[in-house]
Amino acid sequence: MNLYNTIMSYFWLAVASVSFVTVTYLCFTEGFEKYASNYVFAIIALATFFVKRWMMKRVGNHQQFLKDKSKEQEG
Repeated sequence: MNLYNTIMSYFWLAVASVSFVTVTYLCFTEGFEKYASNYVFAIIALATFFVKRWMMKRVGNHQQFLKDKSKEQEG
């Protein structure tokens, strides 16, 4: 599951990068007013990357806490 989470985390980073580059290209070629609102998609994908990374660290810390707590109760 950890490999899947890592892959999906970088997937969202790639989506954010491609979205940003595409929207920027379209803004320069066809007009900023027409495509400026599409930057929202790049921002959401980037936010998803950071939230996923934060949650992965949080879950890892919680799992370690539970392991330490169970060892403490056994010993």
